[in-house]
Amino acid sequence: AGFIKSPLSQKRLTQDSVELYCEAIGNPIPEIQWWFEGNDPNETYAQLWDGARQDRVKINATYNLHSTSTISIANLTGDDSGMYECRASNDPDRNHLSKSPKVKWIRSQANVFVIERPEIVTQVTESSGKLTLSCNMSAPHPTITGHKWIHKEKILEQDENPGAFTSYTIEGKREEHSGVYECIYEANPQIRGQVNISVPPQVTAYKKSEHGNEGDTGVLTCKNPSFPAVTTWSWYKSGHGLLENASGRYIIKSSGNKTELRILKLDIEQDTGDYSCNGTNSYGTGDATVNLRVRSRLAALWPFLGIVAEVLVLVTIIFIYEKRRKPDEVPDDDDGGSAPLKSNATNHKDKNVRQRNAN
Repeated sequence: AGFIKSPLSQKRLTQDSVELYCEAIGNPIPEIQWWFEGNDPNETYAQLWDGARQDRVKINATYNLHSTSTISIANLTGDDSGMYECRASNDPDRNHLSKSPKVKWIRSQANVFVIERPEIVTQVTESSGKLTLSCNMSAPHPTITGHKWIHKEKILEQDENPGAFTSYTIEGKREEHSGVYECIYEANPQIRGQVNISVPPQVTAYKKSEHGNEGDTGVLTCKNPSFPAVTTWSWYKSGHGLLENASGRYIIKSSGNKTELRILKLDIEQDTGDYSCNGTNSYGTGDATVNLRVRSRLAALWPFLGIVAEVLVLVTIIFIYEKRRKPDEVPDDDDGGSAPLKSNATNHKDKNVRQRNAN
């Protein structure tokens, strides 16, 4: 057996996670094991298994064309610092209790250093239409080479200053920029702080006006784009009060920042009106109104019936016009007819007149 990829030494903060990767090749395909030796001088190597350390250790291995194995440890503590060893062997007697293996386990090691997470004090101040977000890291801390501010995985600002204090300014009101912002300290390891801009729910309707056909299912939707998420949603109808799933005709589905009201078998008289969606979180409440209009089932036929009526009116007008129009004169016939005969008769009469005058 031989290694084609070995685990790499890493630095991590307490409460972070770490992942080590190992890959071995051989014929037959070798087995991979993970072992650990702590920093305590009296501590010896102990084998790690999936689910160890109160289920914080996860080991995934695959044995296909060659062997691969990944060990991940979550929620690190200082006791997780030490030497991690990837061992591989394809000797048939490698796990025999009494026989010594002909081929010893080959080993690849990596150090994991877990250092205490420094405290980061965060603050949000509002003044003159501006929001100022700040992070201040307590000592001791690793060497800082710069800062980044990130919101929704987008870099807002970055610098190469070495200080423990960093700030970011936003133009606008708190309600317009709520969310989770991260201040990142470029160091080894990288250190992240979190600044929250929290507001009451800024509830909006997906559509301010909805339409539905009688007998169909009506769907009204509201959302909350602000932070933090809504913890409780409720729906009200003007003149009716609170709507509940238990009524049988109303189905309410809510998840985080979205809520949906379904009304079964819409009725023109009963369901037409204004509906209010109300969202509540730890900072307050917010609501929005949706107007629902229910149409008759025949409403969908009105455009078609209108077109048919227009065609009938047009045909009627054309028919009446054709009936009342004066008949046109019979058109001339160039190939013969009465006009040439009339001309011949006139010529014959003129000839007789000339003969009488000559006599």
